[in-house]
Amino acid sequence: MLHYDLVVLGMGSGNMLFGDELAHLRSAAVDPGRFGGTCLNRGCIPSKMLVVAADAVMDAREAARLGVHATVEPVEWRAVRDRVFGRIDPLHKAAVDYRRGSGVDVYTDAARFVAPKVLQVGSERIGAETIVVAVGSRPVIPDIPGLDTVPFHTSDTIMRIDEVPASLVVLGGGFIAAEFGHVLDAFGAEVTIIQHRPRLLMAEDEQVSARFTELAARRHRVLLDTEAVSVARTADGVAVTVRGPQGEQVVEAEAMLVSVGRRPNTDRLDAEAGGLELDCDGHIATDAACRTSVPGVWALGDVANHFQLKHRANAEVRLVRHNLLHPDDIRTLGTKGVPHAVFTHPQIASVGLTEQEARRRGIDYLVSVRDYGDAAYGWALEDTTSFVKLLADPADRTLLGAHIIGPQAATLIQPLIQAVTLGQSVDHVAQDALYIHPALTEVVEQALLAL
Repeated sequence: MLHYDLVVLGMGSGNMLFGDELAHLRSAAVDPGRFGGTCLNRGCIPSKMLVVAADAVMDAREAARLGVHATVEPVEWRAVRDRVFGRIDPLHKAAVDYRRGSGVDVYTDAARFVAPKVLQVGSERIGAETIVVAVGSRPVIPDIPGLDTVPFHTSDTIMRIDEVPASLVVLGGGFIAAEFGHVLDAFGAEVTIIQHRPRLLMAEDEQVSARFTELAARRHRVLLDTEAVSVARTADGVAVTVRGPQGEQVVEAEAMLVSVGRRPNTDRLDAEAGGLELDCDGHIATDAACRTSVPGVWALGDVANHFQLKHRANAEVRLVRHNLLHPDDIRTLGTKGVPHAVFTHPQIASVGLTEQEARRRGIDYLVSVRDYGDAAYGWALEDTTSFVKLLADPADRTLLGAHIIGPQAATLIQPLIQAVTLGQSVDHVAQDALYIHPALTEVVEQALLAL
């Protein structure tokens, strides 16, 4: 059995762990897929490159409100797609070559635990003093009668299609549905979203979720409180039988996207054979330092946490690297101030408590809602639907949560993320910093001042 000082399973965020500080260790990298993981190859990065193109289409469609009458020539989908993946696809080989060139052994077979800190990788059995598990997650495939008999897409495949379908039915109402509904609608598909809950993006603040649902329904056919009963193949695509408030009906489309959630890849890893404790959702159980139930085994990213966010995984990589190098100075990473964004149309960003969560937990709060249209740049945009919503502690005046729906939301929220994370008072953030006039950041200032 080959023995290493360090083995890293999963070359998404796990690939970032290697570097000069750990170069003295005999190390191995294991990944049967593409280096860069979900984010680079089938997630965050290519989807946002497509979103930018979709946003350009929407800017033209909506320019009439500004007195600018624009048209969009047919979108060259293959040119857009090939630009995206023509940049991304060569990175895998370059990353493998770089790792091997730096002295890291690279295994491209799947790994599974056969005992604590012992792995079977293809025909090789390897062990290590330290193992970092970062094998990520994959789309959930629901148990719907007939689904296994029809062609369908997940977020893993939808971005590489050869043609935009004339019509698309989307199962699910979360961020993947919101983003790809936006992209494919902009590129010409008629989109139907089937959501089993009363609103889209139910994890967002209820006011944001309600506004987005209202706006999405202007672009797509949105079926709420509706479940897919069965799926069948048709001559032109798929037919989904659904049951909702109007009873049972059939939704037909040329293509189908299944986006009902993601699951950690622990089952493929046989994590329990490695002595690793799992939580009720199948994630590897870790403490705030990313340590698992087996000393010397660490876990990070989607396989261990429930955030499913690349920036959280990146923070965990930095944490694990420090803890490996400084075992007498173990650091931890809390869950306060973990932000996220949904790159749909309009954009959405959030950090901290939602209003419904504050109510559920019995937390006292002040609330402020400010429309983009109250700020000068909002006038320039002729914006009538976007807003900033803030929640603050009435006692210590700290910011409990921030939620934005509208243009540039993922950028506008950054000072509010810092306020939540650093415990700054709303008075300090509102009054002790200048906000450029007439930039869109003034709507954030106004929401803070209203508190």
